[in-house]
Amino acid sequence: MTSRPFSSRGHTLLEMTIALALGLLIVLASLSLYRGQRAAFDRAADAARIHDAASNALDMLGQQIQMAGFPSSGEPAVDVPIVGCAQSRVVGADTTASCESLASRSDGLQVRYAADSVSTWPSSSGMPTDCLGQAVADAIVTNRLYAKASSSTGEPELYCEGSGRQAQPIVEGIERLRVMYWLTGSSSASDASAISRERWRDAYAADVCIVVRGFATHAKRRTSYIDCNGSPAYVEDGRVRQVFWRRVAIRNSPAMASGGAQ
Repeated sequence: MTSRPFSSRGHTLLEMTIALALGLLIVLASLSLYRGQRAAFDRAADAARIHDAASNALDMLGQQIQMAGFPSSGEPAVDVPIVGCAQSRVVGADTTASCESLASRSDGLQVRYAADSVSTWPSSSGMPTDCLGQAVADAIVTNRLYAKASSSTGEPELYCEGSGRQAQPIVEGIERLRVMYWLTGSSSASDASAISRERWRDAYAADVCIVVRGFATHAKRRTSYIDCNGSPAYVEDGRVRQVFWRRVAIRNSPAMASGGAQ
């Protein structure tokens, strides 16, 4: 009686170890690829939100600055159409405003223009409105803008304080606002702190710069960016920062009307 050759055998411990190691490598590679793709997606989404916030904020600020001083037909020019504060927000009476410091070191500005159906969107009752869509009963709209951290969420936001003196956030992510002003006869833009009350009527353009903080927290590491003053700044909270700026003409300023903006 002849015996059949034994053609099958079990896996050895070495073979099982190799198979497990290869399987583990494949799993780790897949997880690493997933994490890399997820991080890249998060960075792209954060960058898109930063750009959206910057676009919305600069559009709002640009529209307000362009409208500063706009008069109603047949009415006299608006007195003190624009005034700013360095690292402070504008407070007090419209025509004799003063400055109140902000922890955010954001600049603040006040713009005033005629309250009519041409310069503002009408409310549901047909009345002119301020930057918050609130009806304005006065002849002049006064809007004040600045950036600060929200008292409820801690997130930085661009705030607008309308004629009703009610401040509300309008764009999230705006950490700091910096505004420099061009005056007639000046060869460079001036900081608000260097402009006397009498010289604000000579402002014909503004350089607006905003610092936008990212919405997603990345790895806790020190990052840097160039701030609105052109200086390197460092943060360690894992949030991305980007700086955006725009030059805006104050179309209705007395300086523009007299042809003095050279």
